[in-house]
Amino acid sequence: MKKLLKARKQKKELQRSARITNETVAEHRERILAGGRRFKYPVQYARHRLVFNTVLISFVALVVIVGLVWWQLYPAQNSSTFFYRITRVLPLPVASVDGQQVRYSDYLVIYRSQAHYLEFKEGVNLKDSASKGQVDFIKRKAINDAIADSYAAKIAKQEGIGVTDQQVDDAISRQRQSRDGTASKETYDAIVMDHFDWTPQEARGVTARKLLRQEVSYAIDSLATQQRDQVVAKLQTEKDFMKVAESIEVTDGAKVEAGLTPLVPRNNQDGGLAAAASKLKKDEISQPFKSTTGNGYYVVKLLDESSDARISYAYIKIPLTTFSKQLAKIKTDNKVKEYISVSKEAEPKVAPQN
Repeated sequence: MKKLLKARKQKKELQRSARITNETVAEHRERILAGGRRFKYPVQYARHRLVFNTVLISFVALVVIVGLVWWQLYPAQNSSTFFYRITRVLPLPVASVDGQQVRYSDYLVIYRSQAHYLEFKEGVNLKDSASKGQVDFIKRKAINDAIADSYAAKIAKQEGIGVTDQQVDDAISRQRQSRDGTASKETYDAIVMDHFDWTPQEARGVTARKLLRQEVSYAIDSLATQQRDQVVAKLQTEKDFMKVAESIEVTDGAKVEAGLTPLVPRNNQDGGLAAAASKLKKDEISQPFKSTTGNGYYVVKLLDESSDARISYAYIKIPLTTFSKQLAKIKTDNKVKEYISVSKEAEPKVAPQN
């Protein structure tokens, strides 16, 4: 009986002590904190180690990824779609020209289009050792084009030269024209994708860069401007295009040329010469104009036209030479650095219109 009474008394005391009052709140708080202290330091230590391990693993993974991308793009020269997309996102350089970086994506978009055409339209197996010469050639041409475009962009920025969206639209419209008429945008996009593996955005970007190079080539070529003005002056008294061309002195290798064509369609794809001649009357001479291919100034004279909408014309060509000469000097002065190994044995010449 005494034990029972004692147990009941202890139970009541425990119940009273379990109540939280203003007098016992501090005691309860201390009791709870004391119970948690034994777990605090082990958990804190494990958390710090977890953060350290996470940072270390992330750093190692980043180094591995960067190393893999570098290896695939530079030593291995992987031109697959995956690595091409990486170069589209990251502004990685493939070369530099006079301090101007040449984007790897600009090189790949040209190289991949030429490789695609050879493989799917010409049936060339580019993985075959017998095709190494062709691969080296298109790589060299692609990197030369990318270098020339970047050098033109550098000059354009210095001289305040640019191209408008309308100019790009007009250039694409000309590309859509053929002897059979004008292809629809959908047909044109499909043809470009089939032949060059370019999306409409990629094709537009390539066109814009080529147009900018043309604008720069015209803007900096004072010699071509002088020869053009000399041709205009000579034509005031001499109508024979051959004689006019021969009368212009050859300066720094820049030679004015003349020629004539047989009957060709009015919409002949010849840099806009047929289109300009078709607007003239017989024996009428045009004003100098820029070729849409960007290879120089032209003057044309309508010679003949047939009943089936075909024309014949004579022309005088005043070539552009300054841009290509400046770029050649930049290379001679070792101001062009390439970050990938590309054979130079079959290096094609860089022309302003390409």
